[in-house]
Parts: sequence; C-alpha cells; structure tokens
Amino acid sequence: MTRLRDLGIAIGSYETGQHNAITDVAGVRVGHTTLIADEPTIARTGVTVIVPRDGDIWRDNCFAGFHSFNGCGEMTGIHWVRESGLLCSPIAITCTHSVGAAHEALVKYGEQRATSFIGALPVVAETWDGWLNDAGAHHLTHAHVFAALDGAKGGPVDEGCVGGGTGMICHGFKGGIGTSSRVVKASEGEWTVGALVQSNYGGRDFLRVDGVPVGREIGLDKVPLDDKKPADQSSAGSSIIIILATDAPLIPTQCDRLAQRATVGLARCGGVGHNGSGDLFFCFSTGNHLSEFDQVIRDIRMLPHRQMNALFEAAAEAVEEAILNSMVAATTMTGFKDRVVHALPHDMLQAVMRSYRKQV
Repeated sequence: MTRLRDLGIAIGSYETGQHNAITDVAGVRVGHTTLIADEPTIARTGVTVIVPRDGDIWRDNCFAGFHSFNGCGEMTGIHWVRESGLLCSPIAITCTHSVGAAHEALVKYGEQRATSFIGALPVVAETWDGWLNDAGAHHLTHAHVFAALDGAKGGPVDEGCVGGGTGMICHGFKGGIGTSSRVVKASEGEWTVGALVQSNYGGRDFLRVDGVPVGREIGLDKVPLDDKKPADQSSAGSSIIIILATDAPLIPTQCDRLAQRATVGLARCGGVGHNGSGDLFFCFSTGNHLSEFDQVIRDIRMLPHRQMNALFEAAAEAVEEAILNSMVAATTMTGFKDRVVHALPHDMLQAVMRSYRKQV
C-alpha cells in the first residue's frame, strides 16, 4: 500500500503520530470487512468500524460532537450525541443502502458482547457506492459487521479500496478509506489528533494537493473516469464522512468545534459541499472517562478554549492528508455494469508537484 508521503509529498507542519493514523490516539482501533465479488451480483462494498477505548466504549463513554457541512447524507445516533454529548458505541461507516444492516449489527453486538443497554443508538454513517457496486443487492450482513468489530486493531490502518471505502470515488479518481494524524505539543501536555475519512465526493477540476491544482493538470482528458465509456463521465456520488479522534481533554462543545475544522481540510483538497453531498463530520475525545449510567459526580477535565487553536490546525492538516491518502492508496477498480474507475496515477501526481514546486 502506497501513501502520500511515500511519494515525497508531506502536508502541513505538525508532526505525525507513529503510524500517521487515527489509531495513534491511544485505544482507538480500526477494522474493515471488504466485499468484492462478481457472482451472484456485483459487490464492491463493505464496512469500516472505529472502536474507541480498546472496545470498552460501550461502558466507558467518550465526549463527542458533530458537524454537518452539507446534510445530503445519513449519520445515525446524532440526536443522542447532541442531547448527552456522549459516544456510547463503536462507529460504523458503510454504503448508503447498508446503514440499516450496520445499525442492527451494532445493536446486536452491544447486547451480546458488551451487555450494552444504549446499544440501540449507535453511530453509523454512509456514502453512496452505487457506481461500482450493485447497491440494491444489499450485500452487507450482520456477520460482516461483527467480523470488522472482532478484527479491529491498533497500529497501521489499511487504506484505499477497503471496508466501507471499497466502491467509493473521489475527485473522479478511485477513493475510499484514508487516515492521518498530528501531534500537538503544548506546555499543558502532548495531544494527538487523528482523522479517518471515507471519501466519495468532488469533481476532478477541484482537486488540490498541498495547494497545487492537480485536478486541472490531470484532467478527464488525460485520465477519464471510465475510458470504456468516455461519454459517461458523470460523478458516481458525492459525499464524505470524516471522523476525528483526540486524546485531548475536550468537552462536547469543544468536540463540536473540532469537528467543524474538518471543513478546512476538506476545502484544501477541493471539497465545496455541493447540494447533493453528504459531508458529515464527527469528533470524539478520550480525555475523560465517564458513563451515561454514572451515579456519582465526576471530575471532568477541559482544555481551555484559548488553547484549541493548535488542535484546529492539526485537525485540518490530518483531514487533508487523510483524504489524499484515500486516493493514493486506492487502485483502479472495475465494477457494476463494467464501469471502470482509475486510481490517481502516482507518476503523474509527482510530475505535477515537481513542476509547481519549480515555479515557486
């Protein structure tokens, strides 16, 4: 698997965590189930799960927040997050038509494996993969979600055409799952901000890499969306799910504020938030330990608002790089109705970046 930095392209000024992934936030695990098949129907789909607290999120909840940049999409469980400020389950990201299956699976998993009573309100988000995947076949089952949860782990994270990102498209190139992290060092402590995205948005012309208009330089005339059907260049879908995690001690309103800053990283890559795009961002903090069923008063730690700026900057950088990693790691895919979506060519990307750097 190739990542952006393997091509000699680094985003921002903050240091990355050890794995440059959301799993650099201690206790955060990521799992995928990838479904690729041609019979009996075309499957190019899957599910990705983010599991905080090394799986104990059902009992040891996290403060959390949410931001909708454009709401043509679905993320379940948000009413409870708004009401309580708590994330009480793992997070699942999948295809639009599989939200129900993933939601039911998380509820069952919580009941059977974690004896969770709040399991009926899990967070499940989606983007549309119906360009490459026969979404109407409803491939995802409870067993697939269970497998992703059971296989979730820390350390390096698989990116590109995996899990929920299997059939996704970004800026007219193959997209999918991407992740990145940043470390913020302050007098009060050292905090990590990690991002994981499921990218499925954007026109080719809008794509920028570290400010360079790569999408204009590698246009559809050079790398079409589908060279087998050159007249059919419409974008398959439009949406992005962004999950931010941090170990900084944030309260729910601060999680809301950090989630909003995902917009900055998206905009740097060329995301506009078009009318049909589901651009939904979620943030959770592991910096406090609490439970919705607490019977005692808890002492809560909170980072002063004035010290949030570095986290805002780190989140923007991590999101920007996570989106680019989702494309760099992806590979060309043929899917539903023999449609082909090409990967972002690494050599062409490097050539464009070298050209623009010489001009600076």
